[in-house]
Amino acid sequence: MNNGRLYNKCIAAVLLSVCLSLTGCGSAAYVNGAGAGASSGDAGDGLPFALGSDDQSGGNDGTAQGQQAQGQQAQDGTPAAEATPLPSGPGTRDNTPVVRVPTQPGTDVLGNDLVSVDISNASDGYISVEYFGSSQKVKMQLTCPNTITYTYNLTIGGGVEVFPLTVDSGTYSIGVFENVAGTEYSTCFRTDFDATITDEFGPYLYPNQYVNFTANDDCVAKAEELAYPANTDLDVVTNVYNFMVQNVTYDTQLANTVESGYLPDPDRTLHSCTGICLDYACLMASMLRSQGIPTHLEVGYASTAYHAWISVYLRETGWVNGIIEFNGTSWELMDPTFAASASASELQEFIGDGSNYDTKYIY
Repeated sequence: MNNGRLYNKCIAAVLLSVCLSLTGCGSAAYVNGAGAGASSGDAGDGLPFALGSDDQSGGNDGTAQGQQAQGQQAQDGTPAAEATPLPSGPGTRDNTPVVRVPTQPGTDVLGNDLVSVDISNASDGYISVEYFGSSQKVKMQLTCPNTITYTYNLTIGGGVEVFPLTVDSGTYSIGVFENVAGTEYSTCFRTDFDATITDEFGPYLYPNQYVNFTANDDCVAKAEELAYPANTDLDVVTNVYNFMVQNVTYDTQLANTVESGYLPDPDRTLHSCTGICLDYACLMASMLRSQGIPTHLEVGYASTAYHAWISVYLRETGWVNGIIEFNGTSWELMDPTFAASASASELQEFIGDGSNYDTKYIY
């Protein structure tokens, strides 16, 4: 099947967007990630200071489409689209998984008795962090060369965790903070380091805390299966996207009860066939990265609603940023979550030229 026939035959939706209310997984995304816990004071003096609430829920989803999309998928419990069978024969594209494994060679390590920050592989677009202290709540802030700060919860007893460097080369600042009481944290380590990233796709191919998968995971095997009949990377994206919208439903109960520090698990989502925004985006990103397709997991806003979605790099087009489909002639914006419940006119009015979508953080 040539690219022209593929483009005209199927929707090549290459960004998954899952709308959510701010009382659901939107709050979790920001509490655990970059939107919550930003320092309101100077941590450099090592004194206790407020990093922010551990349970920030933001405002309210102002879009009727977002509320309808959540409700419909959760209530009927059925996939949002009819099944599209895969071609039976093998494609011309090699579907062998290519799972990059982060390492900690220890050739360039920062830290102290409480924290180890291995920047040996910064040129590949990631660092590795491990906390050795006794605090049960620890946050890490990574400030990028463009001054945007990402805030993470470190997993206590979780060993080494990997974090991407998503703003190219330059000077990064890292700080690790232990909880003192309530929302008060004290600095246990802070420093700057220079990163010269030579692998521009590294941050979007390696697993990290938010897109955490290994070569032995079932999601990697599923991606290999979905990529089997593919001729191009675009075929793979299409097959993975179709699988997601046909088999995974939105978990309203989880969205309403999710706690601070929630992290997605791609195999958990694959097995349960349900999840919230980060689960959808994490599973799809994990499958595509395991097939050697650079993939952003993005967090931001659709109008006033928190979102998590993905963007991918295609050899034919480069980075495809936006909620899109190919109609045989041109790339057009769409939102598959809203599309499940909103009318065509409502959908087009909301999406417009894409200005309603605003990426804040990339993982």
